[in-house]
Amino acid sequence: MRAIVQKVNGAKVEVLDAHDSPRRTTGEFEGEGLVVLLGITHDDGESAVETMARKICELRILDDEKSALDKSAPVMIISQFTLYADVRKGRRPSWNKAAPGPVAEPLVQQVIDRVRERGLTVYEGEFGAHMQVSITNDGPMTILIETE
Repeated sequence: MRAIVQKVNGAKVEVLDAHDSPRRTTGEFEGEGLVVLLGITHDDGESAVETMARKICELRILDDEKSALDKSAPVMIISQFTLYADVRKGRRPSWNKAAPGPVAEPLVQQVIDRVRERGLTVYEGEFGAHMQVSITNDGPMTILIETE
């Protein structure tokens, strides 16, 4: 499991249902919080879910070296299979390391559920949808987390 965690001062995710339809907002917050782009690979399971949820909640990157849990800060979690792109050969990325939707979607949802169970407000993208994510990166502070 791999995540890009960004400290933000506001975020919004919109889903584009069709080319000419209006955007639909699935999550939005203002103020200090985190945006997490979350990628799943083939061998991820319960251990990776627990580790990732704990790291998201407890990572001390907010102001005053506090965590999202310390500050009850909102978290936006968006599935991002492209975190497992392999670009070593040629010009077209390979997605072979990314888990397929039927494997990845339940694991993304489990991470979201575990973060919520710890008392944080979680906003979500929509799995498999074309989304536009707007953030105000604060710092900027961007951290890569990988589980084993």
